[in-house]
Amino acid sequence: MNFPVLTPELVQPFLFVLLRVSAILVTMPIIGNAYVPRQVKGGLSLLMTIIIYPSVQQDLSSAASEFLPVLLRMATEVFIGIIIGYTARFVFAGIQFAGDMIGFQMGFSIASIFDPSTSQQVSIVSEFQFMMAMIIFLFVDAHHIFLVALVDSFRILHLGDVHFSVGLFQRLITLSGEVFVIAVKISAPIVAVLLFVNVGLGVIARTVPQINIFIVGIPLQIAVGLIFLGVTAPVFLKVVTHLFQGLTGDIHGLLRLMASGR
Repeated sequence: MNFPVLTPELVQPFLFVLLRVSAILVTMPIIGNAYVPRQVKGGLSLLMTIIIYPSVQQDLSSAASEFLPVLLRMATEVFIGIIIGYTARFVFAGIQFAGDMIGFQMGFSIASIFDPSTSQQVSIVSEFQFMMAMIIFLFVDAHHIFLVALVDSFRILHLGDVHFSVGLFQRLITLSGEVFVIAVKISAPIVAVLLFVNVGLGVIARTVPQINIFIVGIPLQIAVGLIFLGVTAPVFLKVVTHLFQGLTGDIHGLLRLMASGR
């Protein structure tokens, strides 16, 4: 591999490549989390750009000289990277939403902890499932999907050659809607069991009013929730693994939509 010397004519395309690579790395899971130092993200983006840049030389178009066209192309490259990076973020958002639903039913809605990856207060169950999802993400080598997609994006989408179509935005809306579908798939078994527990406690409260249902109910809900979190762990592993393995098709589908404009 021959690394080209950056002349003034090649600085602009190098910047476009750097912007796309940086946008992907900053938004993708694990590397893009808030607790990863910015110096690490910046250095990794520069290193990846230096490695990838020679392979996209054949796709480089003539450099623009006017300010607005250059600014528009810079924004386009950032937009491409954000779309690719946030594809997996939708999956993690669904997993955290499922944890919030389970935690609410268990009575953990009051107890919350600080999540350094989002800089927000989240429920204990949500953070636990988020951590488990990150382990699965690394275990199934899902982070390699983004590295492959990073290289493929320059093969499918030349610099500045992007089409924004109705189909692209419909697909993005569909992926964002999958957040709720993922949350229901993961949380449904545990939420259903806890719902039956609440119904049972309600019946007991009506038939045996001498029992203090609040003292009995809260520990019972927590215990049942924790038990079924362990029982449904294999199902959680299978569902999350399937979601991460499907990221390749989702990312390449978005790239093809941006390339074809249909």
